[in-house]
Amino acid sequence: MNLSIDHKNPLPLHIQAENLLRNMIKDPQYAGGKFLPNEVQLAKQLAISRSTLRHALNKLVYEGLLTRKKGVGTKVAEAAISSKSKNWLSFTQEMTARGITIRNFELHVTWVLPDETIANFFEISPDKKVLKLERLRGKAEGPFVYFISYFHPRVGLTGEEDFKRPLYDILEKDYMAIATLSKEEISAKTADKFIAAKLELEPGSPILFRKRFVYDQGERPIEYNLGYYRADSFVYTVESRRE
Repeated sequence: MNLSIDHKNPLPLHIQAENLLRNMIKDPQYAGGKFLPNEVQLAKQLAISRSTLRHALNKLVYEGLLTRKKGVGTKVAEAAISSKSKNWLSFTQEMTARGITIRNFELHVTWVLPDETIANFFEISPDKKVLKLERLRGKAEGPFVYFISYFHPRVGLTGEEDFKRPLYDILEKDYMAIATLSKEEISAKTADKFIAAKLELEPGSPILFRKRFVYDQGERPIEYNLGYYRADSFVYTVESRRE
């Protein structure tokens, strides 16, 4: 496989590098869990900086297409069962569409220093504070989901917003941050003491855990969202259409 990019092409180098990596993932030489070339060597071969290459690598790591282990290297992720849903909505809009009235049991807004994962996703310095929004939500009978959202400082949220409004309505109408792309990871896990207390469960109870990565029209990250759902109260439905 020819590993090169066109430096005369007006397309940004990090996007060209990303496209090259996507093609490498499909190539039998690297598919099925094989390691990619060393990051230093690959950047040198492509005549780009390591930061530019890492920008592209990080995106594919967050999409679950690549896995990276410090001191070992980056390799193509093993094939996994995954589903995608089109026309995603905010939680409030999803529930309204189903005729379910949602109650907010808790709502907390704070400014925090991001951990390494969040800083890398937003591509910001770990000493740059981000807005953290925590919401415990459910029906009148009780809560069934606990959300934690982090927002890129670029969006401009102040923490004074009325977060009882649909979240993406606030982002779009108040800050012109249009959430265009959502990528999700869904898994089953057991509730620790903190989550169990929030969702009124016994520690160790099964829950549905969802990570959502939200991007704007320019595919810039705007939200990193974690959702913890009671497994006995929520079903995640995916609709697929063959084209």
